[in-house]
Amino acid sequence: MIGRTRPCLTAVFVVSIGILVAGLHAAVSAEQSPRSAAAAKELTAALDAAKLDSIAAADPSDPATFVAALYLSGSQLLVVSAKYAAPSLLTAKIKSKEYRDVYIDLSSASVAGSKVFIIDQNCDGLLSKPGEGVPDSWEAGTDAVSFDGEWRKAKMTEEAYMKTFAKADERYTKLIAMLTAQAKQ
Repeated sequence: MIGRTRPCLTAVFVVSIGILVAGLHAAVSAEQSPRSAAAAKELTAALDAAKLDSIAAADPSDPATFVAALYLSGSQLLVVSAKYAAPSLLTAKIKSKEYRDVYIDLSSASVAGSKVFIIDQNCDGLLSKPGEGVPDSWEAGTDAVSFDGEWRKAKMTEEAYMKTFAKADERYTKLIAMLTAQAKQ
């Protein structure tokens, strides 16, 4: 009877280890492949195809909020979203494809406390830790985080850092989707 129990326990142990390894692999893959990665790739491809270095769009969920990006091909994607006190001015600029002007207006004259600013180094989506080089960064209101993987330096716990990263990645993905829709028109 003892001989029969031991193979069953061994099988259970092997299966448990397999599940654990698969879970760890999925967690590492999720960390390495943020949701914004595919969205950033799609946006930069659309901008390259249209030969654009900037793009802007109105937020369909809020007529006073806009999003704009400045694209430095292969190098950086700078994205800003904010409320604007005179939305009709930005709407007119978007219609006339003055996207860089919208980017400048949102960067410099947005409604206080409403601005979100993202620097995506390498145009590859937000990364929680840079492979090499300069990290991506996120600013929302008074919060600013450099995603360099050093949460202690940012005076955060690792959990708070990763929660902020997840929130930033989700918001960035939504902003990029709006810009991609505009670029494809």
